[in-house]
Amino acid sequence: MQPQVKTDCENPATRGAISRGIFPAPACALLALLLVSVARVAAETPAPAAPAITRNLAYVSHGHERQKLDVYVPANVAGEAPLLVWIHGGAWKEGSKENCPAVGMVDKGWVVASLNYRFTQHAIFPAQLEDCKAALRFLRAHAADYHIDKTRVVVWGASAGGHLVALLGVTGKTREFDVGENLEQSSAVSCVIDWFGPTDFLHWGAGSVIKPQNKDDVIAKLFGGPVSEHLELAGKGSPITWVSKDSAPILIMHGDKDPLVPLQQSETFAAALEKAGVPCVLKVYPGQGHGGPRFNDEAARKLMLDFVEKNVPPPAAK
Repeated sequence: MQPQVKTDCENPATRGAISRGIFPAPACALLALLLVSVARVAAETPAPAAPAITRNLAYVSHGHERQKLDVYVPANVAGEAPLLVWIHGGAWKEGSKENCPAVGMVDKGWVVASLNYRFTQHAIFPAQLEDCKAALRFLRAHAADYHIDKTRVVVWGASAGGHLVALLGVTGKTREFDVGENLEQSSAVSCVIDWFGPTDFLHWGAGSVIKPQNKDDVIAKLFGGPVSEHLELAGKGSPITWVSKDSAPILIMHGDKDPLVPLQQSETFAAALEKAGVPCVLKVYPGQGHGGPRFNDEAARKLMLDFVEKNVPPPAAK
């Protein structure tokens, strides 16, 4: 069935204008024909085929219930595709791999994965980073099963997830946090998109002091107690500690009215990356808090796509 297309030529006022010679009748007939043709093409153009989705893959054998991920593979994919991994936020104590915002990249030919990791009520740091690295190694170990190009891996996360992707970006050359299975695989990444993640727990906000905390503070729970009592572990958990010339390119996006993670965290991190010669872009959104509509608008999407296209290597020659 063809869609019904009503042109302006069918309006009484327009028909009167035609009779008065304002709109030539042949031109109006041609316009109607063109509109019908466009509608027919739109109706006949198939929607993108649904991706192949595999849910709740255990990336650690006989592991914790949180150590699972979902994989979205483009329909009819030929050969290998780049991989985008989404890591959710939630103060390291809540959140889920469900409702992955990166799924739209499947239509652009990317394999997308979304993972869960252990919360602080299950284990303190570095368990969260170890889980993310285990997931990356698992995906590389099973690259042939999911059409993944192991040389082109991007990670994206927000808040606590931003913290974890930033750590992934700066620890690709160390194996300190690689534990468990698939150790023959790398956990390094090609490129990072960090949305307002904490980066330096030893210097927090104005004056760069340690954030005052009680035992119930989410950061204290991450490290098993207040940072002031766990300086070494908090230093290891701070992405800024690991910055080197080998760090992956990082796009940082942060609102200047963020009430939870001060903009200072992203500013000092970006400065350290730039000093080390690492490609880095810090995009500050005036008036935005811990997230907000500006992070999801067309300009933000273009910024992320452009950064990835610039910094992810092309497919290797086979």
